[in-house]
Amino acid sequence: MWTSLSVFLLLSVLFFCGCATFVCPRICRCFSDTIRCNNVTERSAVMMVNHRSGLTTVGEISESVTLKTIETLAFNNLLNLSEISIGKTRNLMHIDRGTFNNLPKLRYLSISNTGITVFPGITSINSLESEFILEIYDNLYLQEIPPNAFAGVTKEYVKMNLYNNDIREIHEHAFNGTKINKLVLKNNRNLRVLHMDAFKGATGPGVLDVSATALTKLPSQGLESVLELFAQSAYALKSLPPLQGLWSLRKAHLTYNSHCCALLSWNTNRDFPINPAWNNGSMSCGDPPARAQQVIGGSADTTLLVNMPFFPEVDLFVEDDGFGDLNFHYPELDFCQTQPTLVCTPEEDAFNPCEDIAGFSFLRVAIWFINILAITGNLTVLLVFFTSRNKLTVPRFLMCHLAFADLCIGVYLLSIATVDLRTRGHYSQHAIEWQTGPGCSAAGFLSVFGGELSVYTLSTITLERWHTITNALQVERRLALTHAAAIMAAGWLICLGMGMLPLVGVSSYTKVSMCLPMDIETPLAQAFIIIILLFNVGAFIVVCVCYVLIYLAVKNPEFPRRSADTRIAKRMAVLIFTDFLCMAPISFFAISAAFKVPLITVTNSKILLVLFFPINSCANPFLYAIFTKAFRKDAYQLMSAMGCCKSKASVYRMKACCSENAMKSNFGSNKKGSPTGARLAALPHQNHQLKEEGELT
Repeated sequence: MWTSLSVFLLLSVLFFCGCATFVCPRICRCFSDTIRCNNVTERSAVMMVNHRSGLTTVGEISESVTLKTIETLAFNNLLNLSEISIGKTRNLMHIDRGTFNNLPKLRYLSISNTGITVFPGITSINSLESEFILEIYDNLYLQEIPPNAFAGVTKEYVKMNLYNNDIREIHEHAFNGTKINKLVLKNNRNLRVLHMDAFKGATGPGVLDVSATALTKLPSQGLESVLELFAQSAYALKSLPPLQGLWSLRKAHLTYNSHCCALLSWNTNRDFPINPAWNNGSMSCGDPPARAQQVIGGSADTTLLVNMPFFPEVDLFVEDDGFGDLNFHYPELDFCQTQPTLVCTPEEDAFNPCEDIAGFSFLRVAIWFINILAITGNLTVLLVFFTSRNKLTVPRFLMCHLAFADLCIGVYLLSIATVDLRTRGHYSQHAIEWQTGPGCSAAGFLSVFGGELSVYTLSTITLERWHTITNALQVERRLALTHAAAIMAAGWLICLGMGMLPLVGVSSYTKVSMCLPMDIETPLAQAFIIIILLFNVGAFIVVCVCYVLIYLAVKNPEFPRRSADTRIAKRMAVLIFTDFLCMAPISFFAISAAFKVPLITVTNSKILLVLFFPINSCANPFLYAIFTKAFRKDAYQLMSAMGCCKSKASVYRMKACCSENAMKSNFGSNKKGSPTGARLAALPHQNHQLKEEGELT
């Protein structure tokens, strides 16, 4: 009870202290929850101050906990009022329309830290001052700016600071009838809609600041007069309006460097109009005195125009809030104007250079050839294996997984090639939409998942071959299909996890245009990249060791010059070489980059990613399937079922039966012989196993 009483007394003291700190402006009359200021109250205030004529008055309303409403005509016909400041009035809920009426000398109006939910009515101020500043900020319940919200404030240029509110939408014609020198909308973090016609009927703005907002796009019209644009920390603004609508832009501070690439490229290539009335312009431009003579002492047709719009406070290279001089425009000198400089930040970085996705013209051709080859080859393998009537063996089962993994790489390359083709020459304008969109994330996932599953499956195939060949006489020790399924299920889980980690914040697919996880800013992301690279290097070592062991197991010491040994060695050399060609360059440069010692630029790394990364995806379907007799037999059987190549299919079926019978006969005749005979009997079985699995053709 005593605690509750103490809290009550404390709140009461704070309330009365808040009331005590509020001081009613001298020119106003204040009541319990309203305030009124007009020419009558102003005259009475003037009489109280020694009856001085020409008094410049300032109205300040702050730290009031009781003020809830400022009524219509509360500030009415105050001819000497120059500044109004309304702030720290959290309970102020309404500022009625027409509250500020006929204030010809008003040059500063500030409304902050209030509880207003409707934009205040300021359309009848009718100020005649040339330096008008409007500040409406820190109003946490103000959610929209209606049409014609500023019409009638002043006929001169106005600087608007509308920041730190809860503004969510700016309606069409919101700035109609105004001349905007500077418009600051920053830190309206819920501002998502700036209507296309918001600036229709307005002049300016010269400076526009939409930093730290949730805008997804800027209006395509009404920005022709913007000289300086601020859009920092505006992460939802992933695309710029048509660049022709930013004709006057000279300075930009943006969120994404790719937008600067687009602006700088456009500025370099855009054409500037030339005054056709100047026929001898080229002669005069090279002679400054002659040029001045033609203009200053020129003909009767020479006119002197004021360059409009004019933004007195806009100085792009000097921080100065003062007013500059008028800029006079001589139309005859349009021909002699040089291309204006455009300054834009942030500049391009190592991960996002100002270039297309492919970077090089020959890569643009190569990427199409490679992805078509990978997709066609692996789809062919999957089609033949899935339609085959033969029993599903462990090698066939693993080949299907390998073909699917390599198909993912082909689809990844196809998506990159398609986006590159669509954005050729102007990728910078679409870079953020692509890199932060679902398409890039999906492509990146396919690249990591497909690449790691391919590596894992290749290692499993090699281990299975080595295990089967070294245990040719022990059928019970062969890898069963259920065991192979369990191994591949584990591989799928591992590779899915690797592909998903960048989607949940461990590294990122959005760092580069190729959508690969190159983000190593955090220790966790760096560890993730290093683990992937070590996984690939380890898999390559496993493949090399297993193929050496297979060759040693198959080689017959009693017949060292057998041609079969030579063929096996050549085939294994091809397999190891393709793996090495795919793994070595990428792993070397990637490991150095993972330790933040990059030896190659992103531009040059695209050569590795296009020409070396997909080597296995293109070669595997041919080396492990299409070039093997077993696959050709399945392919001819499939075509035979479709009515083609029936004679060829019959030949393959006959050869298969003869080979099976010969192997059984040879094995049976030598089974009870010497150990050497048993070993020799095992050789045909080993060779048959190699033929089944594609090692011999």
